[in-house]
Amino acid sequence: QLQQTGSHIGCETSHCGACTVDFNGESVKSCTLFAVQAQGAEVLTVEGLASNGELHPLQQAFMDEHGLQCGFCTPGMLMRSFRFLQENPNPTEAEIREGISGNLCRCTGYQNIIKSIQKAAAVINESSHDEAKSA
Repeated sequence: QLQQTGSHIGCETSHCGACTVDFNGESVKSCTLFAVQAQGAEVLTVEGLASNGELHPLQQAFMDEHGLQCGFCTPGMLMRSFRFLQENPNPTEAEIREGISGNLCRCTGYQNIIKSIQKAAAVINESSHDEAKSA
């Protein structure tokens, strides 16, 4: 009804992560939820990442660093990465790998996904630093 088609149904068993959304401030695989659980909850999907017509730094980084191929895992990967960077704004490569380990990608080998997350983290941190300086 809302025509929000970004979240994908992958496995319906919570193994792939394609359906990951941000649910009340946590990464959740939406296939594990009943619709009634979402009533009154704050749910953010990939469609909500962009702001004022501009891509979120994660979305831009995934484009710039070729962090996607077929695109099936991308919405879930973006949403997990979004929450992960909220929790760990300056992650190491090993921490990124651990942070996205519940999201599977059949195409990329993860290298460009990791580069994308690293780039987004740098952009977000730089933006936060610039905002703090001007305040």
